[in-house]
Amino acid sequence: MNASGGTEYANETRYPLGKLAALLALMQQHSEEAVIRAEMDRRNYRYITGRVGSMELVKVIAAIETAAKAGGVINPDDYREVHALYHATLEAVQGVGRGTLQFGEILRTVGLTFCVARGAVNVAGYLSDWMAVCIYGTIGAPKKGFEHEAIGFGYNHV
Repeated sequence: MNASGGTEYANETRYPLGKLAALLALMQQHSEEAVIRAEMDRRNYRYITGRVGSMELVKVIAAIETAAKAGGVINPDDYREVHALYHATLEAVQGVGRGTLQFGEILRTVGLTFCVARGAVNVAGYLSDWMAVCIYGTIGAPKKGFEHEAIGFGYNHV
């Protein structure tokens, strides 16, 4: 708590939508997770977190999209929303895969946590709806101990 009774995360300039989404993806099962969630709730952001592991890219994308739809982050019948999620997710996956959008095809597997967050962001004095996708975890050969950390981030207007 700071002097005004809020947390450090209440500063929207220092902790915008994307940074909170990244922190939530990174801090799952950490003591700070509840504090970050409370701040996202205070700002009326819609968000969901989850986990996925696979050797197939399509399963990673499907898990993120399914979670966002089921969790109410996007309306599955609204093309704009699905399209924004798709582009933010692809951008994030490129970060994890170092630009190569394939896992199993090159004998790589991933174990990931993710956060999809959406909310009003002030851009040049105008509030508009944005979506952030952050993916964090490991990528490597399908053999225990042969993986390393990776992170990807995508951001798109709705």
